[in-house]
Amino acid sequence: MCPGLPERRPPAVVGVFSLSLLVSGLQRFPLGWKTPSLFVLDRPASGVSLSPGRPVLWTCSTVGVCGLAEERPPSMDLIALLKSQFLCHLIFCYVFIASGLIINTIQLFTLLLWPINKQLFRKINCRLSYCISSQLVMLLEWWSGTECIIHTDPRAYPKYGKENAIVVLNHKFEIDFLCGWSLAERFGVLGGSKVLAKKELAYVPIIGWMWYFTEMVFCTRKWEQDRKTVSESLLHLRDYPEKYFFLIHCEGTRFTEKKHQISMQVAQAKGLPSLKHHLLPRTKGFAITVRSLRNVVSAVYDCTLNFRNNENPTLLGVLNGKKYHADLYVRRIPLGEVPEDEDRCAAWLHKLYQEKDALQEEYSRTGTFPGTPMVPPRRPWTLVNWLFWASLLLYPFFRFLVNMVRSGSSLTLASFVLVFFVASMGVRWMIGVTEIDKGSAYGNMDSKQKHSD
Repeated sequence: MCPGLPERRPPAVVGVFSLSLLVSGLQRFPLGWKTPSLFVLDRPASGVSLSPGRPVLWTCSTVGVCGLAEERPPSMDLIALLKSQFLCHLIFCYVFIASGLIINTIQLFTLLLWPINKQLFRKINCRLSYCISSQLVMLLEWWSGTECIIHTDPRAYPKYGKENAIVVLNHKFEIDFLCGWSLAERFGVLGGSKVLAKKELAYVPIIGWMWYFTEMVFCTRKWEQDRKTVSESLLHLRDYPEKYFFLIHCEGTRFTEKKHQISMQVAQAKGLPSLKHHLLPRTKGFAITVRSLRNVVSAVYDCTLNFRNNENPTLLGVLNGKKYHADLYVRRIPLGEVPEDEDRCAAWLHKLYQEKDALQEEYSRTGTFPGTPMVPPRRPWTLVNWLFWASLLLYPFFRFLVNMVRSGSSLTLASFVLVFFVASMGVRWMIGVTEIDKGSAYGNMDSKQKHSD
């Protein structure tokens, strides 16, 4: 009970929700905490302005009032409850894993086409790649309903998706890569889009294997090794038959306060201006990308992402159906304006990140980016693709479950519980890969001794 607030009986659905948290294995509250009770007040606290005629929903716990929101219609509560259930998460993950492994197998057989018709091999793998990556975009756009408003120049907007581009995106949020994929999907280039990724990801089943077959560029973050391999991989993309966005996180790792502190020490040692909202960009990877793809890529898209109301989006939140509100500033810079010389290119990138930092500072003050706000239409193909795989894979899965339950065998049921548990841990591990605190070892002793661009 919250002192000073009239108590009302919590809705029955809250008890069901609390029970589901205990059995799902994805609890939102640490052990030892009491699940919050909900109280509905007819009159909000002074100074709080809400919609007329709408009661206030307070979230209370043993530590006091945790939040304030308007009461939602019961139908929305039921939908939110459904989206939070682990059974739904398991269905999504089953469809993703089963379809991903099937697609990876098909991709393996397409290697026979490489010596015969390389361009046909590439076009087929673009479509197969889309079948995997679009499932994650579907979760963001259709299941979560996350909104992303693009702030850009209306004169540049018609060119998006009609040309190859290098996308420079800040690396601060757990789902920033997913927002980059959503941008590519909205402009119809998701299947062929590329990313500069760490080599370890190439060994991750489904996503990493998919990237291998679509000629993704992998790096070890050791310039002596990457100078040759990254350049060769980029040169292979010069005759790629599909339009693509080449996504690059120049910061090299996700932003955290610890990493930022170490990065700014490096900036001070090099005589570079400090950044408040970004890490110091690593310039050599960007410079070699520009040099290798010049005359193939038309522009650099300077993209700066942020979320309203200080939202901290996570992949687990997306899986739970939580809706986020993103703002993405996109500035098109013709590639001819980027210097060819490596040192001048590095100076150009540092200046770009100073401008990105100023944009983030302005966003923190005003809550918006400059430019005309636009919302590209949401395409139905991500949803259609998921429904196809779900209809293909879920029927035999549920039929197997029914037959197993009917068998009544203790050994069979115990085996199912074990598989269910392993699947749960696997799902949590896959989600954990995206978490910020599971990022790179940026800031270790080796990093402190030498921070190479």
